Amino acid sequence: MGEIVGAGLLAHVPTIVLPEADRLELNEGKEITLVTGLRELRRDVFERDGADHYDTVVVLDSHWATTVEFVVTAQQRRAGLFTSEELPRGMCRMPYDFPGDPELAHNIASFADRHGTWITAIDDEYLPIFYATVNLWKFLGEGLPDKRWVTIGVCQTGDMEDHLRLGRALADGIAATEGRRVLLIASGALSHTFWPLRELRDHEAGDPVHIRTPQAREADHERIEWFKEGRHDKVLDTMDEFWKFKPEARFAHYLMMAGALGEQACTAPARQYGEYENSIGTGQVHLWFDRPADGWTGTGAPLPGAPRNPHRRP
Repeated sequence: MGEIVGAGLLAHVPTIVLPEADRLELNEGKEITLVTGLRELRRDVFERDGADHYDTVVVLDSHWATTVEFVVTAQQRRAGLFTSEELPRGMCRMPYDFPGDPELAHNIASFADRHGTWITAIDDEYLPIFYATVNLWKFLGEGLPDKRWVTIGVCQTGDMEDHLRLGRALADGIAATEGRRVLLIASGALSHTFWPLRELRDHEAGDPVHIRTPQAREADHERIEWFKEGRHDKVLDTMDEFWKFKPEARFAHYLMMAGALGEQACTAPARQYGEYENSIGTGQVHLWFDRPADGWTGTGAPLPGAPRNPHRRP
């Protein structure tokens, strides 16, 4: 039986992969702690004890938006050069190379019907990759060649319940993959409103004073404290309030992770790596949740009358 052995809500902002000199110039001569935080997280978790406590990383990618179903990558290996269509000057021809986990991908997809959703495992070698995955792999996966990485995108037509259902299927797919030990990464921001183009160059430093509004900053801080207290129930029960501050991808990356960890019943407290920082108006933080001693809460029973996925392979 497979298990989730840790999970994180992590920032993937483009500045983390810029050359150090450029980062210092943008941040008033100081290193951004989103970089130092990821380095510390790698030492504490991804390289701990020879990193034999996990074998696969699943990234819940807030930049990859599908439309008629959830998609999970199922290639044997993903390798190539990544240039961002959004920011090609800062993220240009970045090499990536890591093994995938087709068995896990297909097992996750096999639980779509049980949870009333649609999930397809895709092994197309030309499937695009996004920097919400690549940037974190550069910090947490590069140099660890035996670690498998899999990505699942958000679904732009899905609501909160749809993304929770994906998380439930993800947990069941992991449990059904014999011996698999998985780290989950919800890759994305908290509040997510950029400064307008003619103003944003005045707000590139990491100081939270540059968050787009004081109200958004306050909402982010409130949720960070709830995460540290293990109050995932409060975060989930107040999503209507948080959506007013436009969290990245409507916070779907976190919702998928929460669905896999037990939702309101999850009480895993976060530890923070680095500081809460600004990125041209958006709220960014690294939070890590260790597996509770008694495990994560179960994901619940299949929904009655759950629709069948016509695209999934038998």
